[in-house]
Amino acid sequence: MRYAYAITAALLAGGATTAVMLQEPVSAQVAQNAPGTIPAVTPRPGAPMSFADLAAKLQPAVVNISTTQKVQVRQQQQNPFAGSPFEDFFKQFGGQGGGGGQGGAPATREAQSLGSGFIISPDGYIVTNNHVISGGPTNFGTATVSSIKVTLPDRKEYVARVIGKDVQSDLAVLKIDAQNLPFVSFGDSTRTRVGDWIVAIGNPFALGGTVTAGIVSAIHRSIGNSGAYDRYLQTDAAINQGNSGGPMFDMAGNVVGINTAIYSPTGGNVGIGFAIPAEQAKPVIDQLMKGGRIKRGYLGVGIQPMTEDIAAGLGLPKDRGEIVARVEPGQPAERSGIRQGDVILKVNGKDVTPDDTLSYIVANTAIGSKVPIELIRNGQRMTLTATVGERPPEEQLAAADGDEDSAVPGGANAPASTKSAVGLSLVTVTPEVARQLQLPPTTRGVAISDVDASSDAANKGLQPRDVILAIGQRQVSSVAEAVAAIDTIKRGGLKSVLLLVQRGTRPAQYIGVDLMGR
Repeated sequence: MRYAYAITAALLAGGATTAVMLQEPVSAQVAQNAPGTIPAVTPRPGAPMSFADLAAKLQPAVVNISTTQKVQVRQQQQNPFAGSPFEDFFKQFGGQGGGGGQGGAPATREAQSLGSGFIISPDGYIVTNNHVISGGPTNFGTATVSSIKVTLPDRKEYVARVIGKDVQSDLAVLKIDAQNLPFVSFGDSTRTRVGDWIVAIGNPFALGGTVTAGIVSAIHRSIGNSGAYDRYLQTDAAINQGNSGGPMFDMAGNVVGINTAIYSPTGGNVGIGFAIPAEQAKPVIDQLMKGGRIKRGYLGVGIQPMTEDIAAGLGLPKDRGEIVARVEPGQPAERSGIRQGDVILKVNGKDVTPDDTLSYIVANTAIGSKVPIELIRNGQRMTLTATVGERPPEEQLAAADGDEDSAVPGGANAPASTKSAVGLSLVTVTPEVARQLQLPPTTRGVAISDVDASSDAANKGLQPRDVILAIGQRQVSSVAEAVAAIDTIKRGGLKSVLLLVQRGTRPAQYIGVDLMGR
């Protein structure tokens, strides 16, 4: 606009000036971005001119992590993916019509996974996510990690060994045999504010070292995982598959988070990524480096958040407190006198809120300490005293259905990814859930707790209390397996998902449901 106004002023100044401008030779014109023609760009106060110096300093400490996995492939009598994008992949893994001539016997194949990590000591200790270096169920069988390889930015490769890992926090520590390595340190994420600049470095889609930048979009963000660590930093920096385990830096170059998850209806970056805050990660990492087991406080209750309808029925604020849905026999909660239906408001003087959940507060309370618990029972406020116990191993909790925050039919903590993908909120069918649904205690699957009325699932007649036994002909026994199965189908480009659904004691039947937002 300044250039346009200058031309106008020259024309208004007189004919002589006009003639000179019109007769100026074409050769005198210069490129729009010629040196000296663009004024210096001054960033706003607090904004960096460039991230280049920061990236150059930090990138040498960020590594690529790859695993080799042995997959026990389940042979099929018929190819379940015939005519789909998975057909060639199925054949590659040994799947053939009629059982492949192997009588349906399982076969072992190799697979690989990729992720990121960062060096925290010059002698080769590396932090990453547990899910980056752990096996588990896949669409074709169960994977077991056989080797872990770490590749540095200078392309040097090392075989890594696992020093320690923790499933609940999704953190792991690796070690490579090397010396004088570049490394980075943790910062203080408690000082991180919404709007602060951050830089993420990792290995998205196996492309190699990649730097992205953004701001902190939210703190203390819950993403539906429940438990002691459902408390993330949210960012709009581009985070994609393969970024898991990579560091999130502040502008001083301190690690304030570990990039762990994304929210994405498409499988790619949509500007919503999540990182484990350093304040949560560092104590776990320090303990894992010593070879110790992570100990956490435990009460022994199953709880539900105070949703609007629950709060309205109790005449309480919806954003304060959590309601006890189940009390585990013989555990600290029962011994202290806590009952089903109690609304717990405070633990040890700390308010129970969506940001500070009961699980988070209890898990971070010293084992053996006696803490006051303020609650409301039948409209009456009272205070009980409980002695915090030690949280049992995850395998024991899964078998006993004793997890804090575990859902019951109609619960509100199912991952949003299944709701956005097929219009269904799901909960794992445990023996207790099976009892409430009046199903055999051996029933395994995921129960529908809510159905999006605008979804194809609703049009097909699916309703709460229905149990999904398999997704895409893959048996599912947990919400995590259901999410993984749906994500695999979406990545395969299919427009619908095949569900094996059981209602009550009726025989199960297959139902095809269109994917939402495809």
